[in-house]
Amino acid sequence: MLVLGISGLDRSMSVKKDMLPGSDRRERRLVQGLDSAAALVGEEGVIAASAQERHDGDKGTGRFPSDAIEACLRMAGVTLHDVDFLAHGFRYEPSPVFERDSLTRRWYREVYSEQVQLDLLRARYPEHDWNRKLARVPHHLAHAASAYYLSGFQDALVLVADGMGETESISVMSGEDGRLRTLRTYPVSASLGILYSVVTHYLGFLPGMDEYKVMGLAPYGDPSRYAKAADELARRHPDGRLSVPLLSRDRSPVERETHRGALGRLEELFGPARHPDAPMTQRHMDIAATLQHCLEESLLFILRTAVEQAGGGSRDLCMAGGVALNCTANGRIARSGLFDRIFVQPAAGDDGSALGAALWQLRQHVPAPPVTMTMPYWGEGFGAREVAEALTVLGPEHEVRELPDEQLLEQVSWLIRNGSVVAWFQGRMEFGPRALGNRSILADPTAPGMRAHLNAVVKQREEFRPFAPAVLAEEALEYFELEPGQEGLYRHMLFTAQVREKYRELLPAVTHVDGSARVQVVERDGAPRFWSLIRRFGDDWGTPMLLNTSFNLRGQPIVRTPQEAVATYARSSLDALAIGGRLVVRRSRAQGDIDG
Repeated sequence: MLVLGISGLDRSMSVKKDMLPGSDRRERRLVQGLDSAAALVGEEGVIAASAQERHDGDKGTGRFPSDAIEACLRMAGVTLHDVDFLAHGFRYEPSPVFERDSLTRRWYREVYSEQVQLDLLRARYPEHDWNRKLARVPHHLAHAASAYYLSGFQDALVLVADGMGETESISVMSGEDGRLRTLRTYPVSASLGILYSVVTHYLGFLPGMDEYKVMGLAPYGDPSRYAKAADELARRHPDGRLSVPLLSRDRSPVERETHRGALGRLEELFGPARHPDAPMTQRHMDIAATLQHCLEESLLFILRTAVEQAGGGSRDLCMAGGVALNCTANGRIARSGLFDRIFVQPAAGDDGSALGAALWQLRQHVPAPPVTMTMPYWGEGFGAREVAEALTVLGPEHEVRELPDEQLLEQVSWLIRNGSVVAWFQGRMEFGPRALGNRSILADPTAPGMRAHLNAVVKQREEFRPFAPAVLAEEALEYFELEPGQEGLYRHMLFTAQVREKYRELLPAVTHVDGSARVQVVERDGAPRFWSLIRRFGDDWGTPMLLNTSFNLRGQPIVRTPQEAVATYARSSLDALAIGGRLVVRRSRAQGDIDG
C-alpha cells in the first residue's frame, strides 16, 4: 500500500489578505495552514518527503504542494494512480465555532471545508476519484502519528503543541501497541504556540517563521525583570488547566484575526512594540527570556499533570507540533527526569503533519508497531551528471576540482581549519527545518571570530543568533553534558545541552551566551559521509566536530538542487562548495584564519 500525505491550506493567505486589506505581512502570517509539504509512505517505511518551499522558493508557503507531490512520486518511481490514499493533515467539520461571525464563516467556507480540499484536488488531478481517495486526518492526530510511529517506542506519552489544530492547541495522547488515544486536550484560548507567535510579532519578527529567533534571544535576557507580568502570558491552575490570559484581550472578530488586542496589552505590560528595523535592547531580551521561561514552565506543568494522572505510566515521550521545535524547552524537558527516553519528530512543524497523516492512514489499513527512524534524508538526491551541468555556469574566477573521497575530505578539512566557510551539498535532502549534514554550511567551531563572520557576512542575519555543533557520537559525551546512552536523542539537532565548562573557550563559535549548544550528534551509520568529514577534521586538528548551519542565505529556503547550490554559492561570500565529488573554490580569495 502507498499513501501520500500532504499539509497546508492553499487559500489561507489569500483569503486573509482579502478579508483584512489593511493588514500587514506579519498579521497575515498569524494564520492556519502554512508550511505545506508532501510525504510518501509504504509498508516498508518512509519513501520520500519534501516541503513545497524548497521548490517554489517561498519560505513557509502554505500553497498546495503540487511540486512536492511530483517530487515524491518521482523519487519513488510511481504515479498518482499507484497511490491508494491521499491523506491531508486537517479535518475540519461544521461546528458552531465557525458560525461565530462573518469571518469565521468565511474561513470554513473558503479554506477549511472538505469541499474546498476536494475542489483543489479535482482541479489539479481531475482523473482521480477523490471522494474515495481523500482521507482527512485531524491535525493533532497527524502530528502525533508523525512522532509515535517513527519513535520505536511501543508505549509512550505523546504531546502535541502548536498554534492550533482544528479546535485545540495542545493534545496529550497515549501510544499503546500501535494505537493512539487522546487523554486530554487544551483549547485554542490556552495556545502556547499562538502566545509565542504574538510575542514574536511584538518583538518585531515575523510570526510563524521567526520564533526560533526569540528562542535564541532569550538567553541574553533576565526573566525576573518581568516576573509579575508573566502571569498574563500563561497561568497554570491546580486542576491541571492552562490558560493564556493575554489571548482574552482579542475580543472582536478582527482582533481575533490580527491579535491586535493581545498586542495592545503587551504594550501596556512591556512598553512599545519593537519596529522590525529598530535596535535590539535589553528590554527586548528580557521579554524574550520571560516568554521562554513561561513556555518551559507550562510544558513541564502539562507533562507532570499527564504523568500524575496516568499514575506513572510510560517513561517514554514523543513530541510534535511547532512548539516541539523549541530546542531550549526540549532540553529542559530532557533534563527534568520525567522521562527515560524522548523522541521529537525532526519535521515537528506543519510540514511534518503531511508525514503523520500518511502514516496514520497507512496504519489504519496495515497495522504495525512503531519503528525507530534514523536520519530524515527523504528528499531528492542528484547524480554526478546533474552536478557537472550545474557547475558549467561558473566563470573562470572559480576553480572546480573532481576529487576522490579521501582527497575531498582532506581538502575540505584543511579549508575549514584555515578559516574558510564551506558549503556542503551531498546525498538526499533533509526533510524538516534543520540541515543535518547534506545541505549544510560548515565552519571551524574553534575559530573565535567565526560566529560573528557567519552572521554578518555569510548568513546576513541577526548577530545574536547561535550556531550548532555537529559532533561525532563517539566523542559527544566528552564535550557536552549528555546522559550516557542518550546520544541518539541529539541526532536531529532538536535539543540544547550545556557545553562542558572546560571546552567553552575552545568552542566559541558554537557556545551560546548561557553555555548551551544545540547539539547534533552524528552517527556513522546514519550519516556516513558527514561522519567521515568530521572524523577527518578531528584526526587532522584535534576537535571532532564542525559548526553546522543550513545551506541558505537570508530569506531563502534551504537549497534543493545542484543549480540552487551553485547559484547560492556564487552570489554569496562562501569560500568553497563541496558538491558531490567536486570541490569549488574561488581563485581570487586567499585562504586564512578569521580572527585567528
